[in-house]
Amino acid sequence: MTLHLKVVGINHRTAPLEFREKLAVSGPKLGPALTSLGSFTAQGIILSTCNRTEVYTTHRGSLDEAQAGLHFLCARLGKTAGELAAYCYVLEDRDAVEHLFRVASGLESMVVGESEILGQVGQALEAAEKAGMVSLPLQRVFLQAVGTGRKVREETGIGKNAVSISSIALDKAANILGDFKSCKVLVLGAGEAGQLVAKVARDRGARQILIASRTIERSQALAEAMGGTPIDLSSLAEVLCECSVVVTCAVAPHWILETNQVETAMRHRTAPLVLIDIAVPRNVNPAVGQLPNVFLYNIDDMVSASQANRKQREGWIEQAVEVVTSEACRTMSWWQTLATRPVVRALMSQAEEIRAQQVAKTLPKLPSLSAEERASLEAMTKAIVSRILRKPIRCLEGSDGVEYGEAVRGLFNLDTEGTG
Repeated sequence: MTLHLKVVGINHRTAPLEFREKLAVSGPKLGPALTSLGSFTAQGIILSTCNRTEVYTTHRGSLDEAQAGLHFLCARLGKTAGELAAYCYVLEDRDAVEHLFRVASGLESMVVGESEILGQVGQALEAAEKAGMVSLPLQRVFLQAVGTGRKVREETGIGKNAVSISSIALDKAANILGDFKSCKVLVLGAGEAGQLVAKVARDRGARQILIASRTIERSQALAEAMGGTPIDLSSLAEVLCECSVVVTCAVAPHWILETNQVETAMRHRTAPLVLIDIAVPRNVNPAVGQLPNVFLYNIDDMVSASQANRKQREGWIEQAVEVVTSEACRTMSWWQTLATRPVVRALMSQAEEIRAQQVAKTLPKLPSLSAEERASLEAMTKAIVSRILRKPIRCLEGSDGVEYGEAVRGLFNLDTEGTG
């Protein structure tokens, strides 16, 4: 039976932040989420970033297998498929492959051309492999997605001088505060996102960069690399009184900054405080934005700047789409052979069995043949079989292979069980 690839997901275009953050399963949440997905399907990969949560699965037509990704998302949200339908997209086969390649190429990102997504696709594959949930076809498609993402960046200018969510966030802060070089910046989170924010802050010449994380070792390592200062979360209240900009990007199951913490800090300062929460799920209680002199932004507030970035890259986007389309076509040509591979193997096996039987019957009638002549007879009969099967096999591996496969299976009464 034909193997299908399916993706079910939500992203920044289809669902609001408050919806996306409920499905976010990055970091330490990913392992348990894959375990949960395993109760719906044996093969699947979860790609979860600040922009999206997508579930990639394979199936052979079984309704339960085909709906595995959707049922998994519904179970996590506690919603029905009908309730989820307004926010999600479902793509299959060629559309699913092309979508994944677009994602890896940065074409589906809020900030077009951003490079972080390429690593995130690879990490999603690695996590699923560790969970034992990746078949060879699924693995190959994800590896080809990473390869396509690299090719897009090598052959087009889409990744050159690309902005990022981090740079957009700090630009927004600079627009409010004016002189960014006089700012003290606090980065809450020392993971990949925190590293990017700290680097941009350093490159923009921030007066001081403070790094806070749940693990002081990570804070110290990042602070040392960026010429900043590590702080302990226990001193957060004091630091909030001094900082001009706070960027939060930590993986946490709850608010890191509550209204009362920020309200207390604002009593001890007169200058405005810019809070930019680019974490998904969010790190800052949205109610904080109601406080006087506090400017709170989340990741969806970066959209206007990201749209301007997209407009600047329109020419490169067209080139990138051409690369994605070409690579998706190549991948689908390979994928289609998966359906007929058992038929090809069974046909070759049957032909070889018949050839070997006929040679075995013939050899006793030719007792004068030398060992070399016997070997030549073996080689000749194998070559005949190979030449006879060459064109049928090419047809089976072509675009109409599935239809040919069913016909060949019936004509030759092939047993394809256990040959896939």
